[in-house]
Formats: sequence, structure tokens, C-alpha cells
Amino acid sequence: MPADIIIHNGSLITFDEARPQAQALAIQGGMIAAVGSDAEILALAGPETRLIDAGGGTVLPGFIDSHVHLFGGSVELDCLSLYGVKGLDAMRAAIQPYAQANPDDALVFCVMADYDILGTGHTLTRHDLDSILADRPLAMFAPDHHTVWANTAALEATGLLQGGEVDAGSLIVLGEDGLANGELLEPGAYGPILGLTRHGGREMLGLTTGKDPEPPATPDQRARDKDVIARGLAHCAAQGITGLHLMDGNRYQLELLTELEAEGRLLCRCEVPFHMKGTDPVERMTAEAPAMRAAYRGDKVRCNHLKMFIDGVIESGTALMLRPYPGELGANDNTGDEVFTQEHFTACCVEADRLGFQIAVHAIGDAGVRRTIDAFEAARRANGTRDSRHRIEHIEVIHPDDIPRLAELDIVASLQPGHAPRGHVFPPGAVGQYLHPDQIVGAYAWQTIRETGARVVFSTDWPVIPVDVMPSLRAAIAPLDLGPDWPDQSQSLMDTLASYTRDNAWVEFNEDSKGRLKVGMAADIAVLSHDLTALAPDDITQAAAMVTIMDGAVTYQRPG
Repeated sequence: MPADIIIHNGSLITFDEARPQAQALAIQGGMIAAVGSDAEILALAGPETRLIDAGGGTVLPGFIDSHVHLFGGSVELDCLSLYGVKGLDAMRAAIQPYAQANPDDALVFCVMADYDILGTGHTLTRHDLDSILADRPLAMFAPDHHTVWANTAALEATGLLQGGEVDAGSLIVLGEDGLANGELLEPGAYGPILGLTRHGGREMLGLTTGKDPEPPATPDQRARDKDVIARGLAHCAAQGITGLHLMDGNRYQLELLTELEAEGRLLCRCEVPFHMKGTDPVERMTAEAPAMRAAYRGDKVRCNHLKMFIDGVIESGTALMLRPYPGELGANDNTGDEVFTQEHFTACCVEADRLGFQIAVHAIGDAGVRRTIDAFEAARRANGTRDSRHRIEHIEVIHPDDIPRLAELDIVASLQPGHAPRGHVFPPGAVGQYLHPDQIVGAYAWQTIRETGARVVFSTDWPVIPVDVMPSLRAAIAPLDLGPDWPDQSQSLMDTLASYTRDNAWVEFNEDSKGRLKVGMAADIAVLSHDLTALAPDDITQAAAMVTIMDGAVTYQRPG
């Protein structure tokens, strides 16, 4: 039978040990039917075969971004980005025209507002935002999505101006006048602000509560939500991405993705977690998580992992550290904020492991990482060793003593090269000021972790940074030199590509069906504009996706 699609004249990176390189491949019925030379594969063409000339560019398994927030990232494609904006005048120049252009928005919402947007040591307050926009609710997200700043109108509209009770690990920061100063730390504090967005906060419920909209979304709201997610999926496909691991979850998102699949608009395979909060009793997991997993077991929409947060982030002083932060962030012996008590967190890990879930835990500080390793170890003692592939997300700071424990306990290091100060995205000096000098050796320690034999997978945490693949490749293989105090953690090109394709298929337990260009594997493929092996590391962003194929169907083709 003739091939449906043939890709030829390519530089194939197959990740198949039996045939690591080739020129061409054939696709039939959504599967890779043949891999070989141009002559061998072109002989399989028929009158209806679609021929794709790779032009000498790299052809490899489709990229899998193993840590994203799809719904929120999709929504933020239409939000005002303040990336690179510095100072009140520049903020005013960006925000006021945007507010005028969107008069019907209940909340003027901005994203990518840097923690030092007013300069180092200057905290943004509601009064600063009032000077930009006083008569309408205005709020802005920090890039890491752990802090929201809101003006007085937004705080009044949500009942937060007087403060209030919040979940453990969250904080409504109060000013000297006893009122909220505009800084809201973690989802338990800023959740009501998100309820004013165009999508009514539904885009973030999988993160802030892990539960479904209440009251349920109307048909019009569902249609709007699906449309924005479809746009986000198209944006991902344009990067060569064929698979996504969502790190926030509820049934509502699973329903929308399933409907998109039925409508032929699901352009990436999606894994959606059960989200367990620090305020949830273990019994919620036992009662709800297995049923959610059982209901969604498709090869394109699936629930298979369970997500938790152990801490916050470094810049706001909420990441859990083994000792107080240096300087002002360490005032009152601050070592970060507990999202779970360790006893409760360990109990949750033991139960999730007993139920057969893969566990993914956001852990950024060295104490947060240690607590997570300890809990995974406790789960193994309680339930026995199994092929769990439990993951720690981020690992921005780890104590050197804990690095070997990752490999010893078969824990996966799920890392985001673009988050590091050497990653070309955030200010290179930003994080270092919040760390003690001896913590630097374990900060963003990609290669150190890899050399212990631990599994390393790469992702973006979109929309914390753009989901675009090539800038993340550059962050990994051509990181900035931050000086002699920062060990070189540069990644090889092949290790980086493997961590973005083959190994991300492995971490989702699909190594036998995805992640390699091999006969019998799913036809999830990216065709790039350049041969990546011929580009200097700093030039890797010259490359772009030309064609993306998922399940044997073209999901993106570059115009022209």
C-alpha cells in the first residue's frame, strides 16, 4: 500500500539505536511505516502520497513539552505582556492604550511583570498601579505565576482590600495602613482576582483549586474556552510540538480537550493531572483521582499523573529553604512558606503511589526538594519499589548531598532551562541576590544531576516562559556565563533533544509508541528549517518548525 506521507531529503535524528540517522521516512495509517534512504523511501510513493521535502533540515520525533499550563498559556496569548518593561512611565505607556482598546474587560490584566519592574529593591504596590489606572480594576501576573499585583479597584472588587484568610503558603501582603498593599502571593491569595478575567478564572482553576467551575460553565463559556485552547494548541504545533504534559488539572479541562478531539481540533496529545492541594484531605484523592483517571485513558487525552506543590518561588521568598534567605528576604528568619505540612505531604505521596499514580511535585528551594525526595522515599518504603517515574518539577536549588539521591531513588528531574538566570530569558543577576554563595553550586544544576545517572526531561512551564522550543534549546546548550561562582551546566545538543523528545515520551510511559523515528512508532514528527547539528549553539534559534505531524496528520505547515 502506498505511503500517505513521505518526508525526504532530511537529516533524521531517530533516537533508534539500530538506525540513529537516515534521510527519509514514510507514514501510513498514522504510524511510521519505513525509515531509510531517499531512494528506498521514495519508492514507496503512490499517486496520492504527500511528499514533504525537508530541504536538508533536521527531522526528529515531535517535541513534547512536559510541563505546561495549557489553558492559562492559551489565554495569555491575548493578554498584555510587560516582558522587558521597566519603570512606571513605561508601564503607563503600555497599559493605558491597552485598557482603552479593551473597554469591556472587567479586569485590565497584564502578564510577565518582572519582580524588579520598578528596579531592584522597589516593591510594586496598589498605589503604583492606581497612578496608572485608578478607575478600573488592574492586575498583573509575575512571570512565575506565583505573585499578582492589583490596584485598589481590583482589591475592592474582590473583597481583598481588608485582607482575609487564605490557604497555607499564600499571603495577602498588608501595608502599614492595615490594608492590602496590592501584592498577593500564591493562588490562595490571588484566586479571586483571576475570577475577573475574560474567562472568569476558569483558565486557572486547575492550578488554584484543582476543581471544576462553580457554577458550571454555560454553553457559551465552554465554546469560548474551547476556542482559546484550540488557539493555544495551534501555537504549540507551530513550534514542532506534538505532545503536552499539563501541570494543572480538573475534569473541566479534560472535557474540553475531549470535545476538541471529537471536533478534529486537538493538535497535540495532552496529559492532564489530578491536582491535589495542601488543604485537601487524603480522602479526596482516594475518592476522586482513580475515577478521573479511569474516565480519560485515550492516546490523545489522558489522566495519568498527580500534581502537588511543596513550596513557592525564590523571588517572593516562598520557596522552602534549609536556612533563612539572605538580606531583606530573610527577615524574621524567613525560610519560605509551607504549602503542605510534611506529615500531610508524605501521606499524600504514599497514597498516590499506592493508587499507582505518577507523582509530579513543584519543588524549587533546597528544603522543598529535600522534603519531596524524603516523601518519595517514604512511599517506596510503604508500598515497595515499582516503576513509578515520579518527578520533581523545577529543582532550582538542591543541596549537593541530595543530588545523588535522585538517581538512587529513580526520581526524574523535570527541568526548565529557560528559567535559569543563565537562560537568556530572565535578568541574569536576579536570582543570585536571593541565594547564599554556597547555594550556587546546587542552583540549576542540570549537568551535575545528569552526570549522576538521573533521568532529565526538559520543558518550559508555559506561560512562565514562551512555549517556543528553540529558545529553550539555546538556554540548555548555550547558557550565559555568569562568572566563576556559577558552575558550567551546559548541555550537549543530543542530550537536550533527547530530553525534549525521546525522554519525555519515556516519562509518560509511552517509550514503546512515541519518541523515536522507528517503524511501528506513532507518526509524531517535527521537520525543522535547519540541520541543528550544523548550527553553532548560539545560533540554534535560527531554526524553526517547517512542518509538524501528529498521529500521521499535518498539524502545522509554515506558510510560504
